Amino acid sequence: MANKQERKKILSKPIKAIDLEEVKTILDLVESFKNTSIQARNLGKCFEVYENMLLDKNRPTVILGLSGPLVAAGLRKVIRDMVHHNLVDVIVSTGAVMYQDLYQARGFKHYVGSPDMDDKILRDHMIDRIYDTLVDEEKFEETDRIIGNMIDSLKPGNYSSREILSFLGKNIGSGDENSILYTAYKKGVPVFSPALNDSSIGIGLTLYYERHKGSERITLDSLKDNHELLQLVLKSKRTGVMFVGGGVPKNWVNDAVVMANYAYGKEIEGHSYAFQITTASPADGGLSGSTLEEAQSWGKIWKKATKATAYIEASIALPLIVGAVLQKGLYKGRKKINFVWANDSVEVKYS
Repeated sequence: MANKQERKKILSKPIKAIDLEEVKTILDLVESFKNTSIQARNLGKCFEVYENMLLDKNRPTVILGLSGPLVAAGLRKVIRDMVHHNLVDVIVSTGAVMYQDLYQARGFKHYVGSPDMDDKILRDHMIDRIYDTLVDEEKFEETDRIIGNMIDSLKPGNYSSREILSFLGKNIGSGDENSILYTAYKKGVPVFSPALNDSSIGIGLTLYYERHKGSERITLDSLKDNHELLQLVLKSKRTGVMFVGGGVPKNWVNDAVVMANYAYGKEIEGHSYAFQITTASPADGGLSGSTLEEAQSWGKIWKKATKATAYIEASIALPLIVGAVLQKGLYKGRKKINFVWANDSVEVKYS
Protein backbone atom coordinates (compact mmCIF):
# COMPACT_ATOMS: atom_id res chain seq x y z
CA MET A 1 0.00 0.00 0.00
CA ALA A 2 1.44 3.38 -1.05
CA ASN A 3 2.29 5.90 1.64
CA LYS A 4 -0.02 8.85 0.96
CA GLN A 5 2.37 11.46 2.32
CA GLU A 6 5.25 10.14 0.23
CA ARG A 7 3.01 9.98 -2.84
CA LYS A 8 1.94 13.58 -2.29
CA LYS A 9 5.57 14.64 -1.95
CA ILE A 10 6.53 12.92 -5.22
CA LEU A 11 3.70 14.69 -7.03
CA SER A 12 4.41 18.09 -5.47
CA LYS A 13 5.84 20.01 -8.42
CA PRO A 14 3.65 20.39 -11.51
CA ILE A 15 4.98 21.15 -14.97
CA LYS A 16 4.33 24.74 -16.01
CA ALA A 17 3.43 25.35 -19.64
CA ILE A 18 5.53 27.92 -21.51
CA ASP A 19 3.43 31.02 -22.03
CA LEU A 20 4.73 32.72 -25.16
CA GLU A 21 2.44 35.69 -24.53
CA GLU A 22 4.49 36.36 -21.40
CA VAL A 23 7.92 35.57 -22.86
CA LYS A 24 9.57 38.79 -24.01
CA THR A 25 13.30 38.00 -23.87
CA ILE A 26 15.75 35.14 -24.19
CA LEU A 27 16.07 35.24 -20.40
CA ASP A 28 12.29 34.85 -19.98
CA LEU A 29 12.31 31.81 -22.27
CA VAL A 30 15.30 30.08 -20.64
CA GLU A 31 13.95 30.77 -17.13
CA SER A 32 10.63 29.22 -18.18
CA PHE A 33 12.46 26.09 -19.35
CA LYS A 34 13.29 25.26 -15.72
CA ASN A 35 9.68 24.22 -15.09
CA THR A 36 9.16 22.22 -18.28
CA SER A 37 10.40 18.77 -19.35
CA ILE A 38 12.83 16.84 -21.52
CA GLN A 39 15.79 18.82 -22.93
CA ALA A 40 14.18 22.22 -22.32
CA ARG A 41 14.35 21.54 -18.59
CA ASN A 42 17.92 20.29 -18.93
CA LEU A 43 18.89 23.49 -20.75
CA GLY A 44 17.28 25.46 -17.93
CA LYS A 45 19.37 23.45 -15.46
CA CYS A 46 22.56 24.20 -17.42
CA PHE A 47 21.74 27.90 -17.23
CA GLU A 48 21.20 27.54 -13.48
CA VAL A 49 24.58 25.82 -13.04
CA TYR A 50 26.28 28.57 -15.03
CA GLU A 51 24.54 31.23 -12.95
CA ASN A 52 25.69 29.60 -9.70
CA MET A 53 29.21 29.30 -11.10
CA LEU A 54 29.36 33.00 -11.97
CA LEU A 55 27.86 34.18 -8.65
CA ASP A 56 29.96 31.95 -6.38
CA LYS A 57 31.78 34.26 -3.92
CA ASN A 58 34.74 31.87 -3.88
CA ARG A 59 35.37 32.96 -7.51
CA PRO A 60 35.91 29.66 -9.32
CA THR A 61 38.09 29.61 -12.42
CA VAL A 62 35.64 29.00 -15.27
CA ILE A 63 37.03 26.69 -17.97
CA LEU A 64 35.25 26.40 -21.33
CA GLY A 65 35.77 23.31 -23.50
CA LEU A 66 34.96 23.74 -27.20
CA SER A 67 34.61 21.19 -29.98
CA GLY A 68 32.55 20.85 -33.13
CA PRO A 69 31.89 23.23 -36.06
CA LEU A 70 31.03 26.16 -33.80
CA VAL A 71 32.39 29.01 -35.91
CA ALA A 72 30.90 27.46 -39.05
CA ALA A 73 27.57 27.32 -37.19
CA GLY A 74 27.64 31.07 -36.54
CA LEU A 75 28.70 31.01 -32.87
CA ARG A 76 31.92 32.99 -33.27
CA LYS A 77 30.64 36.20 -31.67
CA VAL A 78 28.74 34.31 -28.97
CA ILE A 79 32.04 32.77 -27.82
CA ARG A 80 33.88 36.07 -28.29
CA ASP A 81 31.28 37.81 -26.11
CA MET A 82 31.78 35.22 -23.37
CA VAL A 83 35.45 36.23 -23.31
CA HIS A 84 34.77 39.96 -23.61
CA HIS A 85 32.21 40.02 -20.80
CA ASN A 86 34.36 38.04 -18.34
CA LEU A 87 32.11 34.95 -18.46
CA VAL A 88 35.01 32.56 -19.03
CA ASP A 89 38.56 32.50 -17.66
CA VAL A 90 40.24 29.70 -19.63
CA ILE A 91 39.41 28.11 -23.00
CA VAL A 92 40.37 24.61 -24.12
CA SER A 93 39.46 24.06 -27.76
CA THR A 94 40.01 21.91 -30.77
CA GLY A 95 42.40 23.49 -33.23
CA ALA A 96 39.66 23.64 -35.84
CA VAL A 97 37.49 26.09 -33.85
CA MET A 98 40.39 28.49 -33.39
CA TYR A 99 41.58 28.06 -36.98
CA GLN A 100 38.18 29.03 -38.33
CA ASP A 101 38.25 32.09 -36.07
CA LEU A 102 41.56 33.10 -37.67
CA TYR A 103 40.20 32.34 -41.15
CA GLN A 104 37.37 34.81 -40.53
CA ALA A 105 39.75 37.33 -38.94
CA ARG A 106 41.48 37.48 -42.32
CA GLY A 107 38.20 38.57 -43.90
CA PHE A 108 37.10 35.20 -45.26
CA LYS A 109 33.64 33.75 -44.78
CA HIS A 110 31.62 30.60 -44.31
CA TYR A 111 28.82 30.15 -46.82
CA VAL A 112 25.35 28.61 -46.83
CA GLY A 113 25.29 25.18 -48.46
CA SER A 114 23.35 21.94 -48.11
CA PRO A 115 24.14 18.39 -46.94
CA ASP A 116 22.61 17.22 -50.23
CA MET A 117 25.14 18.97 -52.48
CA ASP A 118 27.25 16.92 -54.89
CA ASP A 119 30.61 16.75 -53.12
CA LYS A 120 32.45 15.66 -56.25
CA ILE A 121 31.42 18.91 -57.93
CA LEU A 122 32.47 20.85 -54.83
CA ARG A 123 35.87 19.14 -55.05
CA ASP A 124 36.26 20.32 -58.65
CA HIS A 125 35.69 23.89 -57.47
CA MET A 126 37.98 23.64 -54.42
CA ILE A 127 35.05 24.15 -52.05
CA ASP A 128 34.92 22.23 -48.76
CA ARG A 129 31.69 21.24 -47.00
CA ILE A 130 31.00 21.13 -43.27
CA TYR A 131 27.53 19.52 -43.21
CA ASP A 132 25.43 22.41 -44.64
CA THR A 133 28.20 25.04 -44.59
CA LEU A 134 30.81 25.78 -47.25
CA VAL A 135 34.34 27.19 -47.07
CA ASP A 136 36.80 28.31 -49.73
CA GLU A 137 39.67 25.79 -49.79
CA GLU A 138 41.88 28.23 -51.70
CA LYS A 139 41.55 30.67 -48.79
CA PHE A 140 42.12 27.84 -46.33
CA GLU A 141 45.39 26.98 -48.06
CA GLU A 142 46.41 30.63 -48.10
CA THR A 143 45.70 30.89 -44.37
CA ASP A 144 47.63 27.67 -43.63
CA ARG A 145 50.68 29.08 -45.42
CA ILE A 146 50.42 32.45 -43.66
CA ILE A 147 50.35 30.69 -40.29
CA GLY A 148 53.44 28.67 -41.25
CA ASN A 149 55.28 31.79 -42.45
CA MET A 150 54.29 33.84 -39.43
CA ILE A 151 55.73 31.22 -37.06
CA ASP A 152 59.15 32.07 -38.58
CA SER A 153 59.26 35.16 -36.38
CA LEU A 154 59.11 33.12 -33.16
CA LYS A 155 62.41 32.48 -31.40
CA PRO A 156 63.37 28.77 -31.57
CA GLY A 157 62.36 26.83 -28.46
CA ASN A 158 59.58 24.83 -26.85
CA TYR A 159 56.10 26.37 -26.97
CA SER A 160 52.81 25.32 -25.46
CA SER A 161 49.67 25.58 -27.58
CA ARG A 162 48.66 28.49 -25.34
CA GLU A 163 51.74 30.45 -26.38
CA ILE A 164 51.26 29.70 -30.08
CA LEU A 165 47.56 30.59 -30.05
CA SER A 166 48.25 33.81 -28.13
CA PHE A 167 50.85 34.71 -30.76
CA LEU A 168 48.44 33.98 -33.62
CA GLY A 169 45.61 35.85 -31.94
CA LYS A 170 47.81 38.90 -31.50
CA ASN A 171 49.19 38.87 -35.05
CA ILE A 172 46.44 37.44 -37.28
CA GLY A 173 43.39 38.39 -35.23
CA SER A 174 44.65 41.92 -34.55
CA GLY A 175 42.05 44.54 -35.40
CA ASP A 176 39.11 42.12 -35.63
CA GLU A 177 37.10 42.92 -32.51
CA ASN A 178 34.91 39.85 -33.16
CA SER A 179 37.85 37.44 -33.12
CA ILE A 180 37.84 34.94 -30.25
CA LEU A 181 41.63 34.66 -30.17
CA TYR A 182 42.28 38.38 -30.47
CA THR A 183 39.78 39.15 -27.70
CA ALA A 184 41.32 36.42 -25.53
CA TYR A 185 44.77 37.90 -26.15
CA LYS A 186 43.60 41.38 -25.11
CA LYS A 187 41.75 40.11 -22.02
CA GLY A 188 44.53 37.76 -20.88
CA VAL A 189 42.36 34.66 -21.24
CA PRO A 190 44.59 31.63 -21.98
CA VAL A 191 43.48 29.44 -24.89
CA PHE A 192 44.80 25.88 -25.09
CA SER A 193 44.46 23.33 -27.86
CA PRO A 194 45.96 20.03 -26.68
CA ALA A 195 45.43 18.44 -30.12
CA LEU A 196 46.53 21.47 -32.12
CA ASN A 197 48.25 19.29 -34.75
CA ASP A 198 44.85 17.86 -35.66
CA SER A 199 43.75 21.04 -37.44
CA SER A 200 44.69 23.40 -40.22
CA ILE A 201 46.86 25.26 -37.71
CA GLY A 202 48.76 21.98 -37.48
CA ILE A 203 49.10 21.99 -41.26
CA GLY A 204 50.63 25.48 -41.09
CA LEU A 205 53.04 24.31 -38.37
CA THR A 206 53.99 21.32 -40.54
CA LEU A 207 54.82 23.63 -43.44
CA TYR A 208 57.05 25.55 -41.04
CA TYR A 209 58.69 22.30 -39.91
CA GLU A 210 59.42 21.21 -43.48
CA ARG A 211 61.32 24.47 -44.08
CA HIS A 212 63.32 24.16 -40.86
CA LYS A 213 64.23 20.48 -40.69
CA GLY A 214 67.76 20.08 -39.40
CA SER A 215 67.95 23.61 -38.03
CA GLU A 216 66.90 25.42 -34.91
CA ARG A 217 63.14 25.80 -34.79
CA ILE A 218 60.14 25.95 -32.51
CA THR A 219 58.66 22.77 -31.07
CA LEU A 220 55.03 22.34 -30.01
CA ASP A 221 55.44 20.89 -26.52
CA SER A 222 52.29 19.00 -25.50
CA LEU A 223 53.74 18.11 -22.08
CA LYS A 224 54.23 21.81 -21.40
CA ASP A 225 50.51 22.15 -22.15
CA ASN A 226 49.76 19.58 -19.44
CA HIS A 227 51.94 21.37 -16.92
CA GLU A 228 50.43 24.78 -17.65
CA LEU A 229 46.83 23.62 -17.28
CA LEU A 230 47.76 21.72 -14.16
CA GLN A 231 49.19 24.91 -12.65
CA LEU A 232 45.94 26.75 -13.40
CA VAL A 233 43.83 24.09 -11.71
CA LEU A 234 46.12 23.71 -8.68
CA LYS A 235 46.34 27.44 -8.03
CA SER A 236 42.64 28.21 -8.47
CA LYS A 237 40.38 28.46 -5.42
CA ARG A 238 38.00 26.10 -7.17
CA THR A 239 37.03 25.34 -10.78
CA GLY A 240 33.88 25.22 -12.84
CA VAL A 241 33.71 23.65 -16.29
CA MET A 242 31.37 23.88 -19.25
CA PHE A 243 31.73 21.57 -22.19
CA VAL A 244 30.33 22.43 -25.61
CA GLY A 245 30.70 19.09 -27.35
CA GLY A 246 33.17 16.50 -26.17
CA GLY A 247 36.38 15.03 -27.57
CA VAL A 248 39.88 15.97 -26.47
CA PRO A 249 39.02 19.30 -24.76
CA LYS A 250 36.54 17.64 -22.41
CA ASN A 251 38.82 14.77 -21.43
CA TRP A 252 41.90 16.98 -21.10
CA VAL A 253 40.20 19.48 -18.78
CA ASN A 254 38.94 16.66 -16.57
CA ASP A 255 42.29 14.86 -16.58
CA ALA A 256 43.95 17.92 -15.02
CA VAL A 257 42.35 16.86 -11.73
CA VAL A 258 43.79 13.36 -12.05
CA MET A 259 47.22 14.78 -12.92
CA ALA A 260 47.13 16.92 -9.78
CA ASN A 261 46.40 13.92 -7.60
CA TYR A 262 49.01 11.68 -9.27
CA ALA A 263 51.90 14.00 -10.09
CA TYR A 264 51.72 16.39 -7.15
CA GLY A 265 50.14 14.23 -4.49
CA LYS A 266 47.70 17.03 -3.83
CA GLU A 267 44.20 15.72 -3.33
CA ILE A 268 41.74 18.13 -4.91
CA GLU A 269 38.01 17.63 -4.91
CA GLY A 270 37.41 17.90 -8.64
CA HIS A 271 35.46 20.56 -10.49
CA SER A 272 32.86 22.20 -8.25
CA TYR A 273 30.51 23.07 -11.13
CA ALA A 274 29.99 21.34 -14.45
CA PHE A 275 27.56 21.40 -17.33
CA GLN A 276 27.73 20.05 -20.83
CA ILE A 277 25.92 20.57 -24.11
CA THR A 278 26.18 17.48 -26.27
CA THR A 279 24.40 15.24 -28.75
CA ALA A 280 26.69 12.26 -28.09
CA SER A 281 25.22 9.15 -26.50
CA PRO A 282 26.77 7.61 -23.39
CA ALA A 283 25.70 4.15 -24.55
CA ASP A 284 28.80 3.48 -26.68
CA GLY A 285 31.19 4.14 -23.80
CA GLY A 286 32.98 6.92 -25.67
CA LEU A 287 34.38 9.99 -23.96
CA SER A 288 32.25 12.54 -25.82
CA GLY A 289 29.04 11.02 -24.54
CA SER A 290 30.26 10.07 -21.08
CA THR A 291 28.15 11.50 -18.30
CA LEU A 292 29.26 13.90 -15.61
CA GLU A 293 28.24 11.23 -13.12
CA GLU A 294 30.77 8.87 -14.72
CA ALA A 295 33.42 11.57 -14.29
CA GLN A 296 32.62 11.61 -10.56
CA SER A 297 33.78 7.99 -10.32
CA TRP A 298 37.21 9.21 -11.45
CA GLY A 299 37.22 12.14 -9.05
CA LYS A 300 37.25 14.58 -11.98
CA ILE A 301 33.95 16.13 -10.92
CA TRP A 302 33.44 16.75 -7.20
CA LYS A 303 31.00 14.38 -5.48
CA LYS A 304 28.93 17.38 -4.36
CA ALA A 305 29.26 19.34 -7.60
CA THR A 306 26.36 21.26 -9.09
CA LYS A 307 26.00 19.77 -12.57
CA ALA A 308 23.68 19.34 -15.56
CA THR A 309 23.66 17.98 -19.12
CA ALA A 310 21.52 19.08 -22.05
CA TYR A 311 21.35 16.80 -25.08
CA ILE A 312 20.94 19.64 -27.56
CA GLU A 313 22.96 20.66 -30.59
CA ALA A 314 25.30 23.54 -29.67
CA SER A 315 24.17 26.03 -32.33
CA ILE A 316 20.79 26.11 -30.56
CA ALA A 317 21.76 25.69 -26.92
CA LEU A 318 24.78 27.96 -26.52
CA PRO A 319 23.17 31.22 -27.78
CA LEU A 320 20.19 30.61 -25.48
CA ILE A 321 22.31 30.03 -22.37
CA VAL A 322 24.77 32.85 -23.04
CA GLY A 323 21.97 35.19 -24.12
CA ALA A 324 20.14 34.57 -20.84
CA VAL A 325 23.35 35.14 -18.83
CA LEU A 326 23.99 38.45 -20.60
CA GLN A 327 20.40 39.64 -20.25
CA LYS A 328 20.45 38.82 -16.54
CA GLY A 329 23.64 40.87 -16.20
CA LEU A 330 25.58 38.10 -14.46
CA TYR A 331 28.85 39.56 -15.77
CA LYS A 332 28.36 42.89 -13.98
CA GLY A 333 30.76 43.47 -11.12
CA ARG A 334 32.35 40.04 -11.54
CA LYS A 335 35.98 40.12 -10.46
CA LYS A 336 38.57 39.25 -13.08
CA ILE A 337 41.26 36.62 -12.66
CA ASN A 338 44.68 37.71 -13.87
CA PHE A 339 47.13 35.03 -14.95
CA VAL A 340 50.78 36.05 -14.69
CA TRP A 341 52.96 33.65 -16.71
CA ALA A 342 56.65 32.99 -16.14
CA ASN A 343 57.75 30.38 -18.66
CA ASP A 344 55.57 27.37 -17.83
CA SER A 345 54.44 28.52 -14.37
CA VAL A 346 51.61 30.87 -13.55
CA GLU A 347 50.43 32.97 -10.66
CA VAL A 348 46.65 33.30 -10.30
CA LYS A 349 45.75 36.75 -9.02
CA TYR A 350 42.26 37.88 -8.11
CA SER A 351 41.38 41.52 -8.72
